Amino acid sequence: MHENPIAKLVAGVDEAGRGPLAGSVVAAAVILDAPIAGLTDSKKLSAPRRASLEQEIKQKALAWAIAESSQHEVDNINILQASLLAMKRAVLGLTLRPDQVLIDGNRLPPLEGYSMLAIVKGDLTEPCISAASILAKEYRDRQMMELDLLYPEYGFAQHKGYPTALHRERLLQHGVTPVHRRSFGPVRDLLEMSFDK
Repeated sequence: MHENPIAKLVAGVDEAGRGPLAGSVVAAAVILDAPIAGLTDSKKLSAPRRASLEQEIKQKALAWAIAESSQHEVDNINILQASLLAMKRAVLGLTLRPDQVLIDGNRLPPLEGYSMLAIVKGDLTEPCISAASILAKEYRDRQMMELDLLYPEYGFAQHKGYPTALHRERLLQHGVTPVHRRSFGPVRDLLEMSFDK
């Protein structure tokens, strides 16, 4: 069998940061050229392995882009819409236009004129989505490390903004910062408690 001489450009897209109480939601889009060993869902990889794969993806991918929606956008349009908006921005940020876009999950971003397919748990089965999940996760984790320097008392380096016991405890102790998502339950409840006092 002969390979199709015109290979399709397939972009994988995934996001990181839907669940946290703080910070932006980040999406990445990746068009791979050749296989990269060890790609899988970023959450299944150790931090050193993710960092190593991130560098390899950036070096070997035909194109990659990272985009985000801010915590203000999350609060204004809800986390699902903000995630889809970040995905749209990532695809539009690619230097090559993909023939096919594979999205992790069950919802498609509002991208007209693109052939798209949503794949539940696609980060486990599609290498280009796995690559996107790694880039998005690494980028967002670095953002959390920066927030940790700005707000050292909140423990962002440990919990990465997720609603852990530590994060909730620090929120109660120190209050809500400008980077917290005000539409998320634990933050909203705290603000309402403060308002009621």
